[in-house]
Amino acid sequence: MSCFCERLSMKKQWILIVLILFSLLSCNNTESYSWKPLEVKTSAYNSVAAQTDHEPNIAAWGDTLKPGMKCIAVSRDLIALGLKHNTKVKIAGLSGIYLVKDKMNARYNNRVDIYMGTDVKRAKKWGQKKLKIKYAIEKPPTENAEN
Repeated sequence: MSCFCERLSMKKQWILIVLILFSLLSCNNTESYSWKPLEVKTSAYNSVAAQTDHEPNIAAWGDTLKPGMKCIAVSRDLIALGLKHNTKVKIAGLSGIYLVKDKMNARYNNRVDIYMGTDVKRAKKWGQKKLKIKYAIEKPPTENAEN
């Protein structure tokens, strides 16, 4: 009886190993982008009339901003680097993924503005910081197929 139980246990272990190996081997990396690092100057902004125009909740690409959204505005030189509308961005020291939803005034360079809803006090406390970000760049279709 003891031998049968050990054999059954070994059989279950073997099945588990085979299933794990199969899932690892059949797993494709379906990420269609890679993360590119960049150091930028950051600041924070709010959707209040004093900081923008008569429609403070409407971003440059037409998106409606709402408090709690994880989004950023980028200086126009960064758009040319690939930080275009809806690009995914990771910001050092902050959790989650932010989306590019807004553009900054043309006078700014190498800059990211982090959206903080209507919390002006929080945005002022943030101030200006040099931080590292990583942004998603789409991989060419052939590179996706290889992974």
